[in-house]
Amino acid sequence: MSEKLVWRVEGMDCAGCVASLTRALEKMPGISGIEVNLMAERLTASLSTARPEEVERQVAALGFTATPLATAAAPDEHQGHSHHGHDDPAEAEKPWWATGKAKLTWLLGGLVGAATLLSLVLPERLTDPLFVTATAVALIPFGRRALALAHMGSPFSIETLMCTAAIGAVLIGAAEEAAVVVLLFALGEMLETIAAGRARAGIRALAALMPRTALRVTAAGGTEEVPAARLAVGDLVLVRPGDRVACDGTIEEGRSALDESPVTGESVPVARGPGETVRAGSINAEGALRLRVTHAASDNTIARIIRMVEEASASRAPTQRFIERFSAWWTPGAMIVALLVILATPPLLGWDWATSLYRGLAVLLIACPCALVISVPAAMASGLSAGARRGLLVKGGAALEAIGAACHIAFDKTGTLTEGRPRVTDLIPAEGRSEDELVALAAAVEQGSAHPLARAILAEAGRRGLSLPPARGFSATPGKAVQAVVAGRVVMVGSPRHAPVSGPLAATLERLEGEGKTVSVALIGNAPLGLIALRDEPRADAAAGMAALAALGVRPVMLTGDNARTGAAIAARLGLEAKAELLPEDKLREIAALRALGPVAMVGDGINDAPALAAASVGIAMGGGTDVALETADAAVLKDRVTGVAELVALSRATMANVKQNMAVAVGLKGAFLLTTLAGITGLWPAILADTGATVLVTLNALRLLRWKP
Repeated sequence: MSEKLVWRVEGMDCAGCVASLTRALEKMPGISGIEVNLMAERLTASLSTARPEEVERQVAALGFTATPLATAAAPDEHQGHSHHGHDDPAEAEKPWWATGKAKLTWLLGGLVGAATLLSLVLPERLTDPLFVTATAVALIPFGRRALALAHMGSPFSIETLMCTAAIGAVLIGAAEEAAVVVLLFALGEMLETIAAGRARAGIRALAALMPRTALRVTAAGGTEEVPAARLAVGDLVLVRPGDRVACDGTIEEGRSALDESPVTGESVPVARGPGETVRAGSINAEGALRLRVTHAASDNTIARIIRMVEEASASRAPTQRFIERFSAWWTPGAMIVALLVILATPPLLGWDWATSLYRGLAVLLIACPCALVISVPAAMASGLSAGARRGLLVKGGAALEAIGAACHIAFDKTGTLTEGRPRVTDLIPAEGRSEDELVALAAAVEQGSAHPLARAILAEAGRRGLSLPPARGFSATPGKAVQAVVAGRVVMVGSPRHAPVSGPLAATLERLEGEGKTVSVALIGNAPLGLIALRDEPRADAAAGMAALAALGVRPVMLTGDNARTGAAIAARLGLEAKAELLPEDKLREIAALRALGPVAMVGDGINDAPALAAASVGIAMGGGTDVALETADAAVLKDRVTGVAELVALSRATMANVKQNMAVAVGLKGAFLLTTLAGITGLWPAILADTGATVLVTLNALRLLRWKP
């Protein structure tokens, strides 16, 4: 029997830390399912025979601090805690200048600075011991970590390279350079900590959207202030004008305009009334509302967004996986090259042994793969955070990379390109039938269905004040028809392709479809009962969304179960290609055909589109069905706007451009310094600067993405 445990791990600041910690723990017996999340500072593992203290000792040996949190297996036991409730970020985060890495940097800076000043007035033999002392002070923590990593199966760590070079420099009499090398390395580590903290601040800003308290309505009708984390499903909550909403819920009473921009990025306040859903983190702009809580604090919109961003930051993009595999070979390869520089250049190029040893050590420092390894995850984490702030959620680096590469984007029509609220526009009863009879019988058959067209027919019956006759024996064929027995006769409502009509009704049907309307045919027995025409208006920004995608060089395609004439009429208004009369399995075939031409994204409302979303290279859900959308798709547009899809493509491309810039900086700087080192132009400390400098540049470049705007 294994127990799943979670720890908060402090001190991780780059992908290298994650890799070394993961490898070290994998070597331990009795531990499995190891997940290390850099952005969330979380370690999750299942322990069978290993004890928690052993895990904490192993983590400490690598220079990190592990603090146990709640048991991952039992979320309900701490119902009152959100995913973040266990450790207040404000308490957990020390200011960067007070961290252990910063203190080491200040100490080394002081020692190297003092030694440098004294070297101006004292002879070298008196100041060299000061430089050696500074080097030794740094080598204690770095050396301990290098030994721990070597013991745990990672002999070629950056710490090993740096310690080897520093000790080698002291031995060949370059104590001053050895001290500068360890100081620059410590400085680089400190800057990585600051950068990682900046990226995490993006996620903490989301957590800060949740108010600490809420006004719960008591049984007596009054209100009591309770911690927001203690709200349970079914509680009634009062939200006053100006309050931030503390829960996901539905409005029981009141009307107001809600500013949802903190959650969805949608700048215009949205009017909401009884029966409508409200998201945690929104701001109530006008009237007082009474909300019925629909999700516990640990599962509301904000908590799920935070969880998604954290999990997304932990999942690796294909480019990142390649870089990690490459760096596993790069470091041992670089050590062999350094050894060749030391051993082969004296006989081949006539260098003296001191020169070959010095330059070989410099090559060793240039070989540190830190900047290259961090180039991808730093950009990905910033891109994911920037998107989340603007209501664009992506479930990981792989999805973020795939969205920008898509050649085609397929859109479901109903609820995605259109409002998803069709209404009846025309009623054409067959000869001898009335409009009321047509609506009453069709509504009786449709009352078991949740399809948007069924809801529209039921709404029309409600508007006319019709009482529906009893129906039994309901059956449905998805995409074709529904039928039931009403007053002893079989009544069917279906698409014209599966319930054909002839004569005057057929001519009317053609005219209505030409106007971009969806027509349902009602039959009683086998005789026509009449036609019901419905129209679902395109979203206000659908045409702009298609134009934005076309401008990015992406081809949008509409996939719809609707008839070809209606599909063509709507597609012409929006400016995209239409594939109509598709059953669910036909949509899968269309996606497969598009995939043969290149990567394809599918956009749907996440409910009936789940198979197509899964079949595409990347599935994007519109935020209308947030619950289902967040679960089924690889990405979600929370603001319910079609233009959000083009924004996702732009975000993906901006992130991948940042990744390429980072890789160019990391490899370019190293290449340049490798040449200058072998030519004898630069020495040891510029070599470590090539790595530290590249790491800092790469990280700062990645942080620029946090300011990304569509």
